[in-house]
Amino acid sequence: MSASVLLRCYAELNEFLAPGERQRDREVALAGPTTLGVLLDRVGIPAAAVEVALVDGASCGLDHPLGGGERVSLYPVFEALDPTPMLRLREAPLRRVRFVADAHLGRLARYLRLLGFDTLYENDLGDPELAAIAKREGRILLSRDRALLDGPGLTHGLWVPSTRPREQVAQVVERLDLYRLLRPFTRCTICNGLLAEVEKAEIAGELPERVLRVFDAFWRCQGCGRLYWQGSHYQRLQALVEQIAAERAPE
Repeated sequence: MSASVLLRCYAELNEFLAPGERQRDREVALAGPTTLGVLLDRVGIPAAAVEVALVDGASCGLDHPLGGGERVSLYPVFEALDPTPMLRLREAPLRRVRFVADAHLGRLARYLRLLGFDTLYENDLGDPELAAIAKREGRILLSRDRALLDGPGLTHGLWVPSTRPREQVAQVVERLDLYRLLRPFTRCTICNGLLAEVEKAEIAGELPERVLRVFDAFWRCQGCGRLYWQGSHYQRLQALVEQIAAERAPE
């Protein structure tokens, strides 16, 4: 009789499993002695999506041996939270929450920038470049491609299940518990640069007279130079920000 382990996945890690295997203990047969990393690969869960793994209640790394009979519990990525003293599957948590989004998540990238998060996005970056940027710059790779998140060397990744940008940004904020880190209207949604307030007199020749007559506060992107003010678009975006912030589950 082959050896097996009892596997339980928590929170969004269940989305990597078949519907009948979610939110419950699952027995997984082992083909002889193996490791936690091999087990993750076998059940189709990218290591980059797992933050903490417990084997019989003790935290462990990807090279932890499994011989059969163990209970394995997997928990998803935490960024705003620090589950010390548990052992993470990567060297350290990211203290600066920054993202890089794949080519299919352009609207999500703009929403995250709207909320104040440093989010790199270019629609012509290939999978190897995305993974390299995430590793080199300490960014969380956002993707709907599970295979990309399971690539070698990637330490921080988050699978985005929804196809709707509004739902996507809510999922990212909720799953990484980023509510306390929201800094809306501090970044350019076009280029990701930081915004800085500018005097009205400095930009008198750059905007239509009707805008200058109605508004007094202006901000310039320090990256691309784009100007921002609190027009009708601001009111719509402010409502969106408030809605996302209000979606935090009560403690």
